[in-house]
Amino acid sequence: MGVEVRLDKWLQIARAFKTRSQATRACSLGRVKVNGSSAKAHRRVEVGDRIELERRDWTRVLVVEELRDRPLPKAEAQRLFQDLSPPKPPPDPLRRLMRTPPARREPGKGRPTKKERRQTDRLKGR
Repeated sequence: MGVEVRLDKWLQIARAFKTRSQATRACSLGRVKVNGSSAKAHRRVEVGDRIELERRDWTRVLVVEELRDRPLPKAEAQRLFQDLSPPKPPPDPLRRLMRTPPARREPGKGRPTKKERRQTDRLKGR
């Protein structure tokens, strides 16, 4: 008799997501596909399943090689899958700047706080 493992649990054990709740959320948002179709977190994973994870502008493709239901050391977790992902694209600095809200100060507010100064320095690339 083999081990039965939920998709969200396997994704966490395989270190595709840091926590199980992150894996569950990705499944509920439709960012995880198993064998080409959207999968819910409670779906059972089988050896040979092809799992596609959408992360921003990169799709990670994993083929299940082994099932485990308990956490493993990071070095051993890579044995659980075969990674068929294309190379990760380099980060887009413009996209990062567009996500960051502009630092605004109302006139007459005095000097910036330490937190505001750090945000301004980060925007200027210092």
